[in-house]
Amino acid sequence: MFTKLRRLDAYPKINEDFYKRTLSGGVITIASSIVMLLLFISELRLYLHAVAETKLVVDTSRGETLRINFDVTFPALACTMLSLDAMDISGEQHLDVRHDIIKKRIDSHGNVIESRQDGIGAPKIEKPLQRHGGRLEHNETYCGSCYGAEVSDEDCCNTCEEVREAYRKKGWGMSNPDLIDQCKREGFLQKIKDEEGEGCNIYGFLEVNKVAGNFHFAPGKSFQQSNVHVHDLLAFQKDSFNISHRINRLSFGEYFPGVVNPLDGVQWVQEAPSGMYQYFIKVVPTVYTDISGHTIQSNQFSVTEHFRGAEFGRPQSLPGVFFFYDLSPIKVTFTEGHVSFLHFLTNVCAIVGGVFTVSGILDSFIYHGQKAIKKKMEIGKFS
Repeated sequence: MFTKLRRLDAYPKINEDFYKRTLSGGVITIASSIVMLLLFISELRLYLHAVAETKLVVDTSRGETLRINFDVTFPALACTMLSLDAMDISGEQHLDVRHDIIKKRIDSHGNVIESRQDGIGAPKIEKPLQRHGGRLEHNETYCGSCYGAEVSDEDCCNTCEEVREAYRKKGWGMSNPDLIDQCKREGFLQKIKDEEGEGCNIYGFLEVNKVAGNFHFAPGKSFQQSNVHVHDLLAFQKDSFNISHRINRLSFGEYFPGVVNPLDGVQWVQEAPSGMYQYFIKVVPTVYTDISGHTIQSNQFSVTEHFRGAEFGRPQSLPGVFFFYDLSPIKVTFTEGHVSFLHFLTNVCAIVGGVFTVSGILDSFIYHGQKAIKKKMEIGKFS
């Protein structure tokens, strides 16, 4: 039985007396050993680290919301002027959004202005004007006039902001804030003048319906007038607005490893007197599942840009930065996983066998080539 097993030996052994070692063979052995070691280390790293498998599927999710995270700096637009609106094709609107948003006043050098005393330079009026026309007395409750924008007789507008909000709901613009007692008392125009030359850093997030829509940063309060979205710019008494901006961060959904947000760090400087800067964004739903099974529902996006300036013969566009987004029907899924041990073992065997075979062929070619050249030199035919 042992004799029969010896006959099946596919690796017959050669006596060392028949070995011939060469210098070229030694060099090839060292080189092939280094190559095998490097390839083995590379394969081991792939085995020890997780790899992500990518798949494309149709997005069948319904009734979800979309979270938009933003951090945008306007170096030449004061925080008093800047407002944020969001709307979608379903008809839902969020005008002059303030919740979950923080504004920071910055100077011309980009430094944050920590604090500022309210009402600097504002005229001092001891007794505010009551809705009925008289001045506030010590035994009365203050109820300011909304100047015709009241919904009911009980409505009061005690601050300039409340008057502006009442005007917005009515679809009116405020042409001269100094004619409004509340705005004059709070020094609305004086605050705008005091913030001249300042910028604004606005950051936070929006929670919107998962349908196509847009959000935009623009000066002035917005309102609907004849089913048209307009902004009240008369109150600022300015002819042009500089909407130069830098997008520090813009993302749709949570962060996940490997995500690239193409608008992060993008900066645009306005050269024309006025205009509208537009970003057209295609949002791609993305699901990322890590090695532990934790799933992150997020999004990726691509973007194109366009500046719409004021041209002759065309109505003047609203100054502002607009982000129009649409959703892709295709969802991308990333799933982390480890390479199986059998796959790793197969690749290691392929590396060892492949390098060993190729180096053997190379050594044989060099050895027989040297031998042929030496033989020709001995008989004098090599030239």
